[in-house]
Amino acid sequence: MRNPAWLGGMAAVLLAAVPAQAGKSNDTLNIALSKAIENYDQYFNTAREGIVFARQVWDTLLDRDPRSGEYKPLLAKSFRWIDPLTLEFQLREDVVFHDGAKFGADDVAFTLNFVSDPANKVLTQENVSWIKTVEKTGPYAVLIHLKAPFPAALEYLAGPLPIYTHEYYAKAGPQGMSRQPVGSGPYKVTAAEPGKSFTLVKNEAYFKESPKGQPRIGKIVERTIPEVPTQVAEILTGQMDWLWTVPADQAEKLRQMPNLTVKSAETMRIGYIGFDAAGRAGDTPMKNRKVREAIAHAVDRESMVKNLVRGESHVVDAACFRSQFGCTEDGVKRYDYDPALAKKLLAEAGYPDGFDIDIYGYRERPWIEAIIGYLRAVGVRAKLSYLEYAALRDKNWAGATPLFYMTWGSNSVNDVSAIIGNFFKGSPDDFARDETLKKLIETGDTSVDPEVRKTNYKQALQRIADEVYWVPMFSYVSNYAFTSDLEFTPDADEVPRFYGAHWK
Repeated sequence: MRNPAWLGGMAAVLLAAVPAQAGKSNDTLNIALSKAIENYDQYFNTAREGIVFARQVWDTLLDRDPRSGEYKPLLAKSFRWIDPLTLEFQLREDVVFHDGAKFGADDVAFTLNFVSDPANKVLTQENVSWIKTVEKTGPYAVLIHLKAPFPAALEYLAGPLPIYTHEYYAKAGPQGMSRQPVGSGPYKVTAAEPGKSFTLVKNEAYFKESPKGQPRIGKIVERTIPEVPTQVAEILTGQMDWLWTVPADQAEKLRQMPNLTVKSAETMRIGYIGFDAAGRAGDTPMKNRKVREAIAHAVDRESMVKNLVRGESHVVDAACFRSQFGCTEDGVKRYDYDPALAKKLLAEAGYPDGFDIDIYGYRERPWIEAIIGYLRAVGVRAKLSYLEYAALRDKNWAGATPLFYMTWGSNSVNDVSAIIGNFFKGSPDDFARDETLKKLIETGDTSVDPEVRKTNYKQALQRIADEVYWVPMFSYVSNYAFTSDLEFTPDADEVPRFYGAHWK
């Protein structure tokens, strides 16, 4: 990780680098993303990069202030709970979509009814499965009817549920929306090529009272650049203005540059080792709890945080991020690094000489290789199968991965339902298929009593740890590198808000 081939010439490049003035001079923010956005339609995207795009282009009914946590009306003018199964929204009357269509209740009803219909196969069903139906009660008024009480509804309505223009979406569908996205947000899309690039321009007609504020940068141009050395070379030579998820060692070197700013922020994203405990991939050693426990003891998470992740990262024992409602490590079993115990557990499980197995991953390859090193030291001879994110996601959903290292950012939803609800309630991501666990999460999701929610989520998190369905690893730290001409503030929910950035 510390010695890629390009690193030897780093010092010379640093000295020779020119100031990154190109972006400010023509009011164009040039950004790089490492991972391809496979679909620009937010409901048919599961990658964080797609969320970055969506938050600039579309608005939601509500906006959650990333610092105070307060829910503020966005496309809504006001909102209230009528009862535990009914939300009422009065909508703004001054919003216009980028294609000139006027926003109203038809757009809210059509969008949310479409995406909550299982027949339309939205990728993250847990984001919308709580919606029963949306009823238009006036030109600028809707009722959202819930299938069951779901106290976290406001959190979802302020996050992964953008509202689309109903006439265009009814005609174009998800494929058309991906090819030519039409939103109502601070930025308009002028070009979008999935997997390669997109171009956004400031929406001059954006409504003045938006809690997002008014966009100040004229144009944003994104290019997908998987190779970190290429990204770094471009920001050093002024061809790029903003980088994201910069590896820790490169971030340390970029801090030496007077023309660049490097900021680090812990995020809601956590890494985890996942196991096919249910045997979806066949009769593998991962079905044996002692094997899973051995793997949990085999990996030195503290050392990985200190030497690889760095920054504000911390070891995670519960399958959630600590700021999320319902997340707790109280009573959750901790698996400390103990390779001798790992070997003993493997022998007790019937594998005194270890075994061979594939481990799947899609990002932070050096970190997975470190995990592989720890596993081999106790006899688990793991071979890395490294795939693009979408390919690995599909392979997971097909139940073809016995062991994998992946990450989850909860769609920036600050509620534990957004993580354990996605992975342990019977979705294609569920490799536990534990009915007791599923009932605990369902009770937590649907109770209107906060204490009942916390109690059931706590029991669910304890069960996940006791059965070793996951080995939660650590929280992620996002390192941002950008031209010193840019005023930009990262947030813990891992959503870059370019509409709040500006040139100095």
